[in-house]
Amino acid sequence: MSVEKVDTLVIGAGQAGVAMSEHLGKRGVSHLVLEKNRIAESWRTARWDSLVANGPVWHDRFPGMNFDDYQPDEFAPKEKVADYFVAYAEQIKAPIRCGVEVKSVVKDGDVFRVETSQGAIEARNVVAATGAFQRPIIPTVVPAETGIMQIHSHAYRNPAQLPEGAVLVVGAGSSGTQIADELLRSGKSVYLSIGPHDRPPRRYRGKDFVWWLGALGIWDLKVPAPNTEHVTIAVSGAYGGNTVDFRRLAARGMTLLGRAETFADGTMSFAPDLAKNIALGDANYLSLLDQADAYAEENGLDLPQEPDARKMEPDPACVTDPILTLDLKAAGITAIIWATGYAQDFGWAKLDAFDEKGRPVHERGVSKVPGLYFVGLPWLSRRASSFIWGCWHDADYLAGYIAEGQSSRSSKSA
Repeated sequence: MSVEKVDTLVIGAGQAGVAMSEHLGKRGVSHLVLEKNRIAESWRTARWDSLVANGPVWHDRFPGMNFDDYQPDEFAPKEKVADYFVAYAEQIKAPIRCGVEVKSVVKDGDVFRVETSQGAIEARNVVAATGAFQRPIIPTVVPAETGIMQIHSHAYRNPAQLPEGAVLVVGAGSSGTQIADELLRSGKSVYLSIGPHDRPPRRYRGKDFVWWLGALGIWDLKVPAPNTEHVTIAVSGAYGGNTVDFRRLAARGMTLLGRAETFADGTMSFAPDLAKNIALGDANYLSLLDQADAYAEENGLDLPQEPDARKMEPDPACVTDPILTLDLKAAGITAIIWATGYAQDFGWAKLDAFDEKGRPVHERGVSKVPGLYFVGLPWLSRRASSFIWGCWHDADYLAGYIAEGQSSRSSKSA
């Protein structure tokens, strides 16, 4: 069989792959993008039905295209986000080939040999643009023999999917909090296990929190603070976008719990850290307000004062007298949703480019294997890297790096 040859192969056609294609195309770098499903497939089939983007449409987009039919401060539904990337790919005439799965990538001299579901490809450069959400993590805490339905947030779609009875949601980042809220609104009895988290205001003094992160330079932070790289962020664009407030969720009937720890004889145990985790979330929230106030004053911004933003609801009983053990059957819990994040999975890359935990070793996406690059990963170059517009800027840098290498090779061969 003949082997197809390309200069640069991009694996994945989500936001990172589309961004990479745009910047490679602008620099005249011949390339091909492979996608095993459809463009931006994860937005369609790996999210729950009611999901909207966590940022408003003025922010969660690429510079070259706006969202049609939405006001700047609205939050686009997941299907519209996927449609946006399809339209963007068409606009830039991205050479995307869908329905092709990459099976393996090996280095053969100066080129990569890529085995796919539709044959072999030889590439001088390979860009892994497979995203940050590759393999759902489900803790093996509760045995399957309990008969309780257990799914990852990756597989959750809507309340009708679950059996009658109460639900335990483990994880209070954006996904866990939004799913728990939706289940509560549907009439379910909901228990929410809360770990350490950041809890920014949705809006403050007339500006969305993503605007404040930009103004304060937080999006551009190069390295996370110690032990904060994987701290979850409790933020939501659902129902028009509101600040996540765990006390208000409890006031509406949700039972809050500390971190889930162990399970034995039908009983789940929780750490006695609920009050601490909520207090740390409050501190993060108030810190952002303080920084925003200081910035507004220093720069003479005429933004409305918002003193009520600092008022906190009283702690509910589930916080002051926390539940440390819970008999799941007695509580009527018939389903557990694990909103416990994802692991990276580059099993197809048969290359010496990863650390002992399987994480890429790189500098701003440039790996230690010549010609291999990564884009779309958290903290690739800064805090914004795994977000829509952040990965666009990272792709710009990497495309420039690749084009410079191509130019260098051309000059040497001349």
